[in-house]
Amino acid sequence: MAYQAVEEIQNRCEKESIPFWKAVQLEDCEENGITEEESWQQMTLMWTRMKESVDAYDPCERSRSGLVGKEGGLMDQYRLKENTLCGDFVSKVIANALKMGCNNACMKRIVAAPTAGACGVMPAVLVTYFREYGVEEDRMIEAMYVAAGIGQVIANRASLAGASGGCQAEIGSASGMTAAAICSVRGGSKEQMGHACAMALKNLMGLVCDPVAGLVEVPCVKRNVGGAVNALAAADMALAGIISQIPVDQVIDAMGEVGMKMDVSLRETSMGGVRNKVRRVLKLQRDLECKYYEKECRMAFLFWGEYVITKINNQVS
Repeated sequence: MAYQAVEEIQNRCEKESIPFWKAVQLEDCEENGITEEESWQQMTLMWTRMKESVDAYDPCERSRSGLVGKEGGLMDQYRLKENTLCGDFVSKVIANALKMGCNNACMKRIVAAPTAGACGVMPAVLVTYFREYGVEEDRMIEAMYVAAGIGQVIANRASLAGASGGCQAEIGSASGMTAAAICSVRGGSKEQMGHACAMALKNLMGLVCDPVAGLVEVPCVKRNVGGAVNALAAADMALAGIISQIPVDQVIDAMGEVGMKMDVSLRETSMGGVRNKVRRVLKLQRDLECKYYEKECRMAFLFWGEYVITKINNQVS
């Protein structure tokens, strides 16, 4: 049975004297009827695809709307030319978060972690850290299990969907998962992983989902940056010995309650938030809606024409 609480995972770790990631892997094997080797192979493939997706970015490509695409390239240019405020490592994290968000908007293959809209948070932190510090690949795959276990609990206790819980359920969840994962890579304890997740979630609690023109582009791409940097901050606090006074499972419950109370206009409906504030974007939304309507009309006309021709042919024959 899937884990219902982070505390449940931690208790199994204590009882069986196993690390956090192994408790998650064992549950995966038990639930899906696979061996530990098969589970590891699947997670390795996920990690490989995540690395590939970062490398697939092309700064010359644009989304169909034209709203996003170049941001990752611009951040790389700035990082190489200027003394960035955040330092080189965090600037690389920012660039990779932008690249992944743009890849998703440009319809490239990504790893939904936990959703497509939040696909930039985890690779921005984990892939960048892996390449920057030359960590053993096995440790990164173990971190993927940690993130998966946290995500499973969030899905069971709250939500991972912006339509039901706002962007806190997507970027927020991704940030919490990533905070625990990078904490694991750095040698944090199972308790520190829980604190890292809890602090990351609390920092983004209440974040609304307000995609402009109904597209996962604005402000979604740049919010991946916020989720990634927030994950690093939360992990560093946890590793420093700072604790979340509210246990992680209770924080997840609170996030779920906030999502349920969130107005429908702020849950992926493109009816509220920043969606209403930019004239150029509103015009784009109307244009996109018109194009979609025209396409639907053309398709309906073609189907009707085929239907009429078929009826005539049947009558003639």
